[in-house]
Amino acid sequence: MAYKDPENTLVLETTKGTVAIELYPDLAPGHVARIKELAREGAYDGVVFHRVIDGFMAQTGDVKFGKQGGSSFNPSRAGMGGSDKPDLKAEFSNTKHVRGTCSMARSQNPNSANSQFYICFTDAPWLDRQYSVWGQVIEGMDNVDTIKRGEPVTDPDSITSAKIAADL
Repeated sequence: MAYKDPENTLVLETTKGTVAIELYPDLAPGHVARIKELAREGAYDGVVFHRVIDGFMAQTGDVKFGKQGGSSFNPSRAGMGGSDKPDLKAEFSNTKHVRGTCSMARSQNPNSANSQFYICFTDAPWLDRQYSVWGQVIEGMDNVDTIKRGEPVTDPDSITSAKIAADL
């Protein structure tokens, strides 16, 4: 597929199929830079969807404990880790959390986002202005819909590769 801005399009190959995400560098420049950096390093390759709540969202991106084949892979701790890079300063916006919105996960501290992110299955207005939105699914939302549910997920689906479209 030809993307209108390949440098700002994230292509996830997952165990359920391809998911393409338009990145929003104007909205969350720090978060988009981090996503691109981790994708280009191969950090997201093999990372499981560790928390998937029906009617809400699918969460992934724990490159420490959630990366299958990684030295620290620990399914029982997936969701508790991040990357070795510093946490990010919040970039909250008025962009709404709707079906297909991609936003950074974080702890109670607004400036604690690192590598984990989630994709909304449906509108989630209670998240608006409290999490940093960095993208929107533009292709493959039907694949996101089929990701195995659970908290934690038993035998979870995963990202097999995460690439920036300009690099494909």
